Amino acid sequence: MYAVIRTQGQQTTVREGELVDVNKLPGHIGSEVVFDDVLLVSDGNDIAVGRPTVAGAKVVGEIVSQFRGKKIRVYKFKRRKGYSRTQGHRQDYTKVRIKAITR
Repeated sequence: MYAVIRTQGQQTTVREGELVDVNKLPGHIGSEVVFDDVLLVSDGNDIAVGRPTVAGAKVVGEIVSQFRGKKIRVYKFKRRKGYSRTQGHRQDYTKVRIKAITR
């Protein structure tokens, strides 16, 4: 069984028992997270597609860890103007273990 959820503007495909990295969610390690914004649910034979969401469907997960992603470099440059800027960015993520997908 799998589902497509929307969290903080991003869509993610999840399966039961899977570890998923999503943008940082509030909560502590071990706390439960419920995703109500379910766009699609499939159990192998039957597929339910929401318009825009599947009514009554939810995905329950548990926060495993809070971490920061790999650092990226943002470099801006304008030729012949003497302008260049370097900036770094590290995104905050939450690792979630999917416990149940209900319909």
